[in-house]
Parts: sequence; structure tokens; C-alpha cells
Amino acid sequence: MIKLGNHNTLKVLRSTSVGLFLGDDEGTEILLPNKYVPEDFEIDMELEVFCYLDNSERPVATTFTPYVTRNGFAFLKVAEVGTYGAFMDWGLEKHLLVPFREQTQRMEAGKKYVVHCYLDEESMRLTGSSRVEKFLTNSGADYETNAEVDLLVLRKTPLGWEVIVDNKHKGLIFDSDIFKPISIGDRLKGFVKNVRDDHKIDVSLQPIGAKMLEPTAKIIYDKLQENNGFLPLHDKSSPEEIQKTLHLSKKAFKKGVGILYRQRKINIQDDGIHLL
Repeated sequence: MIKLGNHNTLKVLRSTSVGLFLGDDEGTEILLPNKYVPEDFEIDMELEVFCYLDNSERPVATTFTPYVTRNGFAFLKVAEVGTYGAFMDWGLEKHLLVPFREQTQRMEAGKKYVVHCYLDEESMRLTGSSRVEKFLTNSGADYETNAEVDLLVLRKTPLGWEVIVDNKHKGLIFDSDIFKPISIGDRLKGFVKNVRDDHKIDVSLQPIGAKMLEPTAKIIYDKLQENNGFLPLHDKSSPEEIQKTLHLSKKAFKKGVGILYRQRKINIQDDGIHLL
């Protein structure tokens, strides 16, 4: 079955004056307009395409890759505001409409917002919404400590930064766990610190505990290589200096330095760390 709003792998059925007709194993067909047809194609070859409705509300395929797919989230720019809502640039010729009713605040042209893309069951159109909370649930969230997750930064709060976890849950990175600048819309790798009894997810940008040591040591080692084998950091360096240079806490820095020292990769002197 051809899935609107997603990538589909379809077979070339025939070539016409308007483009290629592609099909699936169930006999469903869709047009790939001429402007997207690859130069070298053959009948029965498979193509990966994105399927959606064009400006005339007809199902079509494209070889372009949108910034967001169905049931996903992305940080999108408003191309224009019209009668029915805001039209977002999502990488395709036809913009993604976020109706006024699906806006947490009136969107403005040229600004960017975190948006969810979904299939409206009444119109069967792909639609956007900045009311992302209603598309997130922490029910059933089941992660082990240090599980690696994909994050999309959602908003700043008094406690830290809210993030979308793995495209379906809401999590929080506490300010005390942030050692580098982050902004709304950033896509990051994170690590689960804890899933609480109320299903709230605490996330860190660094591995927790023992698993933190090896990647932390690598960060320091890579920075030494970038700086001709020297970093003017040591035990007496302030947490602010370490954070600015390495985006690490002082505690993580000391653990990483300890690993490199035991591995005989560095020499610690009064002026800082020297690569051996």
C-alpha cells in the first residue's frame, strides 16, 4: 500500500508524456512527474520516492526529500501566511499548511517553529501543527539508563530544555547537565538518565557513569590534537573555562584526564595538559 507522507519503494510500471507511473505489489499506481524522472531509468526498476498530494490534491511522487515526514517533527520556517494558516517550507514545492487552529501562537512569515506533520483524516491532506504536546506521550516509555536516543530541542523552561525523544516522547535536559550552547530546533544525540515513576524522562547530552569515561576522554584527546598537543587546563581551571573549551563539566573533565593519563597519552604539567 502506498503511504502518503512517507517514503515508498515503488516499481516503474510505464513511461508516459507526463511522467512515470509507479506501482506497488497491490496494484496501486502513482505519478512521478517528468521533472523528477531520473535520466537513466528502466521499466520494472525500483525507485524510492516520497508520496503526497500536489496543489491539485492529486497523489504524486517526488524524488525530493522533505524536512519532515508523516508523524514526525521538525523545525520549519514559515514561507508565507495565508487565509487559512501558515505555509511552511518543508523542502517540497507545495508548502505544508499549519491551520490557525493548529497554532499555539500566530505564526509569522520568516520565523521558524517546531511542527508536527500528520495526515488529517477528514481531508486526507498532510497537515502541520505546532501544538506538538498532543502528539507526544510518555505512556509506555521504557528505557534503560544510558540508552542512546535522538533529541529535538523544543523549548526553554525554568529547569532546563524540553526535548522530543525519539520522535514520540517528551523529555527534559536539566541546566546542570548542559555544557554547550543549544537552541530550539537542534537535533542532538542524548542519553537517558532516568525514567521516573510518572513516566517523565530525564536526559543528558553525555553518557552516564562508567560509560561516560571513554567518550569524555576522546573529546579531550581530539581537542588536544586540534590544538597542537596542548590545552591550558588543569585541576585549578574554573568550571567555566572547561565548559567553554570542551563543553564538559569539571567532574567529567577530571575523569577523562585520568583515563588519558593512565593510558600514557598525556603528560600533566603546571601550565596544562600535553599530548605525548
